Amino acid sequence: MQIDALDTPVAVVDLDRLEANIAALQAYLDEHGIANRPHIKTHKIPAIAQMQLAAGAIGVTCQKLGEAEVMADAGIEDIFITYNIVGAAKLERLVALARRARLSVSADSTEVVAGLSGAMAAAGLELEVLVECDTGMGRCGVQTPEAAAALAARIARSPGLRFGGLMTYPTGAGTGPFVREALERLRALGLEARRVSGGGTPGMWRAHEYPEVTEHRAGTYVYGDRATVKAGAMGLGQCAMTVLATVVSRPTAERAILDCGSKALSSDLLGLEGYGLILEYPEATIVRLSEEHGMVDLSGCNERPAVGERVTVLPNHCCVVSNLFDIIVGVRGETVEVVWPVAARGALR
Repeated sequence: MQIDALDTPVAVVDLDRLEANIAALQAYLDEHGIANRPHIKTHKIPAIAQMQLAAGAIGVTCQKLGEAEVMADAGIEDIFITYNIVGAAKLERLVALARRARLSVSADSTEVVAGLSGAMAAAGLELEVLVECDTGMGRCGVQTPEAAAALAARIARSPGLRFGGLMTYPTGAGTGPFVREALERLRALGLEARRVSGGGTPGMWRAHEYPEVTEHRAGTYVYGDRATVKAGAMGLGQCAMTVLATVVSRPTAERAILDCGSKALSSDLLGLEGYGLILEYPEATIVRLSEEHGMVDLSGCNERPAVGERVTVLPNHCCVVSNLFDIIVGVRGETVEVVWPVAARGALR
């Protein structure tokens, strides 16, 4: 099948660019002696995770249990869940997952640690736990190196658990000072942080500037998007994922309507102008989304699309787009080479 035969809207991935992106980050991390543990929340596709592992990744990162279960079902053995696991139902699933995969998780409180310990000890298992540290994101994570060391000590003495190290996101200016002090405090307690896990696509090419970090977690790098280009981590010509759309209406001379709305494009603006970049008409702006319509301002364009014309949209945030489609179509040139189900789509629990 040729790409022109695809019905729209459809999410398309350029396989040459995808493969190049996987190889480029792996080569960089290998050069600097940093383990690669890519985050699959971007693509949610076991086949792409297997490509990352074949290129040299040591394992994968998942954000939710549901994603990890999908990856384990596909035979992926080393999985890191970077999310607090809370509640009896999730702990029961975590135990089942730990029986069939080499699993590690993060935690940022004694409550989370107590739950993990109770579940694993009762099952006769041992789980590796990393302390999540807030080094500037303002999301989850212990707030001080002292708190990191105290929680690590709690993990180390908890039945069913093994202290594995420290985790933070994103790797950035606050990472080094926080981690260095935390490591000093851990050494004073006789504890070893075997892993220091950093992450993020925008700063991935600067990971070597943080020698304390032993592994890197990046997700968006496989596809790329407008936000990644804006951050300077990728060029427009490296972005692999686009959404093909059709112009379904031209109600005025300066307005076009696309058949991709909020159910096909991310509603994240992320400081960008519009909800995606139309590659054929870069002066156009997708100014508004309803569920099934993308409203495009053509006032800045010399050439303007006609009804029935197909256009290519680079999304602002590819991770969200992945979760909106049942399938991703992989193309090489103009030829459709593979159709991947987005196996972990909607795996939010």
